[in-house]
Amino acid sequence: MRQVYLVTHAEAQHHVDGVVGGWHDSELTARGRLQAERIAEVLANRIGSHPVEVYSSDLRRASQTAERIARRFGVDVQLDARLRERSNGEADGRPQAWLAGRRVPLPEYGDRLGHHDGPAGAETRLALVERLYPALDDILARPVAHQVVVSHGSASSYLIAAWIGMPMRSTDRGFFPLASGSITALLRNDTHFSHQVVSLNETQHLEGL
Repeated sequence: MRQVYLVTHAEAQHHVDGVVGGWHDSELTARGRLQAERIAEVLANRIGSHPVEVYSSDLRRASQTAERIARRFGVDVQLDARLRERSNGEADGRPQAWLAGRRVPLPEYGDRLGHHDGPAGAETRLALVERLYPALDDILARPVAHQVVVSHGSASSYLIAAWIGMPMRSTDRGFFPLASGSITALLRNDTHFSHQVVSLNETQHLEGL
């Protein structure tokens, strides 16, 4: 059976500063580094001595989380830019209020995936899923049965959709709210070949930090 642990990167500086994340390349905070160590401890206890691969978005807040996990297993992090968060274009790194004042609201109906939020250079949700789905396919094509994938909040939500086989065009409404530093456990059952979401948005390991 294949087990995939989907990790949302730990607390980053842009969270504290109140600026837009996206492709803004912020680093983990001191608290975020502690969270990443706690995540690594949890995964080490679950996976044990089994061979494992660790994949990550190439943005620093994700890769710094992944590095602490990989260190526990004595493996390297495999970076993949396709696992990045959705780009907000010129809004990335600016105050959240700046984006809020310029964002074009997502319509309830119509082409929600192709909708452009407003800021120049921003990705559509369609562009996001079109890079995330193949990225997960490539990871799952590997023979290793235990894998850790470190990504971002919105991106990780779409990775779950890809895992359960949701067609890309059906992701225009589905969404899984995921907290920073959370763990979502995915399992492929080899008896009836189902792709299961065993746990979603685990955060209890962050208590006290």
